[in-house]
Amino acid sequence: MKTDNIIRDKSFAFAIRVVNLYKYLCEEKKEFVLSKQLLRSGTSVGANVEEAIGGQSDKDFVSKLSIAYKEAREIIYWLKLLY
Repeated sequence: MKTDNIIRDKSFAFAIRVVNLYKYLCEEKKEFVLSKQLLRSGTSVGANVEEAIGGQSDKDFVSKLSIAYKEAREIIYWLKLLY
């Protein structure tokens, strides 16, 4: 998927990698609890970026992008815990 928005592109590609990691953790490692949290926050980043792009105002844009940032920070936590 190639668009004119690098944040959209990278967050989408990241979500695909997170989904693949989730599948691996479930199928190969039989890990279901933490991987589910990782999946939720990892796919949420791109969803919030999309919402930001479609924001109704500058304030809405910043708010949604801030949520995407917080979800990205949460991913760091889940990855550390999984490690």
